[in-house]
Amino acid sequence: MGEGERFQLGTVGALTLSVVSSVSIVICNKALMSSLHFIFATTLTSWHLLVTFCSLHVALKMRFFEHKPFEQKAVMGFGILNGISIGLLNLSLGFNSVGFYQMTKLAIIPCTVLLETLFLGKRFSRRIQFALTILLLGVGIATVTDLQLNALGSFLSFLAVITTCVAQIMTNTIQKKFKVSSTQLLYQSCPYQAATLLICGPYLDKLLTNQNVFGFKYTTQVTVFIILSCLISISVNFSTFLVIGKTSPVTYQVLGHLKTCLVLAFGYILLQDPFSWRNILGIMIAMVGMVLYSYYCTLENQQKTVESSSQASQTREGESDPLINVENGSAVVSDTIGQRQLSPVWSKSKD
Repeated sequence: MGEGERFQLGTVGALTLSVVSSVSIVICNKALMSSLHFIFATTLTSWHLLVTFCSLHVALKMRFFEHKPFEQKAVMGFGILNGISIGLLNLSLGFNSVGFYQMTKLAIIPCTVLLETLFLGKRFSRRIQFALTILLLGVGIATVTDLQLNALGSFLSFLAVITTCVAQIMTNTIQKKFKVSSTQLLYQSCPYQAATLLICGPYLDKLLTNQNVFGFKYTTQVTVFIILSCLISISVNFSTFLVIGKTSPVTYQVLGHLKTCLVLAFGYILLQDPFSWRNILGIMIAMVGMVLYSYYCTLENQQKTVESSSQASQTREGESDPLINVENGSAVVSDTIGQRQLSPVWSKSKD
């Protein structure tokens, strides 16, 4: 199996792991919050990150991966920014209607495209832009119902979109810049993310729910679901960094909308959630956009591979062809002789 095939297989595996784990944790958390009334989302996320760090530390001790320290300021800033973005997304949901919150999530893709174009010089073809437009239109039809605006909620949503986009772009650029794996980056940034949310989580949950997380009655069933959610979160956090590192922040967001469509479908099938023809139409349009995006990305990647391989083969042929080397050598020698013959004439004419 060639290197390109291994990379594609690893990418497909990362995407599959991300979808399965994310849909699983959404279903688990929905049961935890809706049925068991444990509604402390930010604090629960901090526990997720803490468990993820502990599991990675055990994996490090068992030598499943190698610790690779790099610039501490970058790790700390990245970890804190990730924690802040999670908190802002939860605040956005708390201070806005569900429909406006869904619009906030839809805005992450165009914002990411804009930031990568302006600051990283990345170019997105018209075909990719068209596919993303179809995708966002479909998800919007399926999920956006009511749009109730308010100044504070809009400002929080704006901050949530910006911090989320920057954090996801940094996830990709840090892995490439410092040549660290997704596991190494997650291991080093997890403590800062967990600390940020452990400190602010109980206060945010108190603000949003008017309840104290430490005063909640933890039954055996609630505890089991919390532990299950934390265990699934290990796979979610790992696959998130893995997908962004192997693909791009935009692809990760596209994958996130696929998860949204799957969650809607599973909610209807398993939990008997209300489902309308608008949901079905939106999911179908979104799936068309996802298929187009995948097709165009694959097509452009194949074109880049063919171009790079043809350039490499031309370079090798130029280096290995003795006739070209001889001709180049003869040209250099003749130019040198010509310069030597002309130099005395130039000197005499100058005198």
